[in-house]
Parts: sequence; C-alpha cells; structure tokens
Amino acid sequence: MSRRWFITGGTPGNFGMAFAEAALETGDRAVLTSRRPHELATWAQQYGDRVLVVPMDVTDAAAVQRAVRTAEDHFGGIDVLVNNAGRGWYGSIEGMDESSIRAMFELNFFGVLSVTRAVLPGMRARGTGWIVNVSSVAGLVSAPGFGYYSATKFAIEAVTDALRDEVAAQGISVLTVEPGAFRTNAYAGFANEPVAEMIPNYHDMLEQVRAAFIEMDGVQPGDPRRGAHAVIAAMAQDPPPRRLVLGNGGYEAVVDALDQNLADIRTNESLSRSADFPT
Repeated sequence: MSRRWFITGGTPGNFGMAFAEAALETGDRAVLTSRRPHELATWAQQYGDRVLVVPMDVTDAAAVQRAVRTAEDHFGGIDVLVNNAGRGWYGSIEGMDESSIRAMFELNFFGVLSVTRAVLPGMRARGTGWIVNVSSVAGLVSAPGFGYYSATKFAIEAVTDALRDEVAAQGISVLTVEPGAFRTNAYAGFANEPVAEMIPNYHDMLEQVRAAFIEMDGVQPGDPRRGAHAVIAAMAQDPPPRRLVLGNGGYEAVVDALDQNLADIRTNESLSRSADFPT
C-alpha cells in the first residue's frame, strides 16, 4: 500500500517540494503544509487527489493540530512525517538581536517538537511510522556567524537521538538528515538582508558570511531531488541509518569535524580520567 506523507515547509524551490515529489514518484501520497498554500495550488493540481496542500505555520500550535487532524481525516493516517520547515538567521553570538534568536528557536526547534508531538499518537496507535527530521550539516559542525542557527540544529540532533530510542518499541523509525549546500531558495534572502549587527567588531566577519552565501546562491552543488531520493533509499535499508549527511561537501566537513573532535578528546584522556575519585 502507498504511504501517506506529511511534509512541513512546502515552498516552491525547497526541500519540502523535493520530498513530496520523490514520495509521489514512488506511488505514495503526500500532504504538504505551507504558510502560503496558494503558491502550491497549480503544482498540486497535476497530482489530483494524491496531494493535499494544507495551510500551517509550525509556530502556531493550534494550526499544527488542525493540519494534522485534516491530514489524518483526509488520508486515514500519517505514515511518514518530514519535519522540513525552518530557516537561518546570521549574526554573532554576542550581538545578535534576542528576538531573532528566539524566533529561530521557535521555528527550527519548538516547531519541530509541536508537529512531532501532534503526529506521534496516530503512529503509536497503528504501531508503525517514520519520522524524518531535517537538521543540517550545521547541526554537527558549527560555524562563525551561524552559531545560533547551529544551536537550533544541534538541539534537533539531540532530541532526535532520544526520540529514536523512545519510540523504537512502538514500531516507529526515526532518521536525522543533514543537508550541506543544496540548490534551494534558502540562500536567496541573504541579498536582501544587510548586516544588522549592533557591535562593529563583528561586521567584517558577518559581511564575509553574507557575501559567501550570496555568491553561492544558484550554484550550490546539492540537488534537492537527488537528496530526497537518497533519504527514501536510506529508509529502505535494513537496518536504516540513524542519520544521513547529504552532499559531498557536507560529508567531508562532518567527517573532518568528528575526526578532530575525537582526536581532541583522546589527547586529553588522562585529564578526563583523573576527575573520578581515586580507586
């Protein structure tokens, strides 16, 4: 039987649509949520009753509950949840506006929790399901200028690892996905977002960050469609992976960072072990 997908963050040109299209190509059905559902109307028409576009803002708990109920009523349940909605702000750790920090956590972290907690009861009742949390390479490798964005994704990594073990006995599988630089519309906004840093010491660093993203827009090496199909292939493995890094650059960055972290930890092994009471 075809699986029923519930995918957040549906916007033309982003990973949400790539996941939906990949699922549909395999014969599955999809609910795609969006804050601007009218933008998806023409796209959805070509798939007929196999696609349902639902208005939803992941930061609105009531809207999340309504959207999940609508999806479950329409298709009879949700088999695969893809938490894709999110975005990034840039700024220094010291100087970034606090309202932006909190807004980013509301969207990238608490929004994921809200949708996950709304979908889990139905999956538990059926004794089966998949939760795919779209993190980022930034969730494993932090970078100057994106410390708070990385913090939201590091938090997703931690919650997903715990969730995986908590729901395994309920027949529910959990996968974390860490895309690197992919050709989506996520980079387009940087050209219209000048550095708003209040502390001059960080301006040069942030200007370089912004310039790098503007330069990369439209030429990112990652193909969202191929990335979505890689995720589906990973879900079909037995056993499936716990996490899947997407893209050559992302893979190299993550492996290098983990190697460095492990080397650093081992370098200080004697100090680490000295902290226990003597035996």
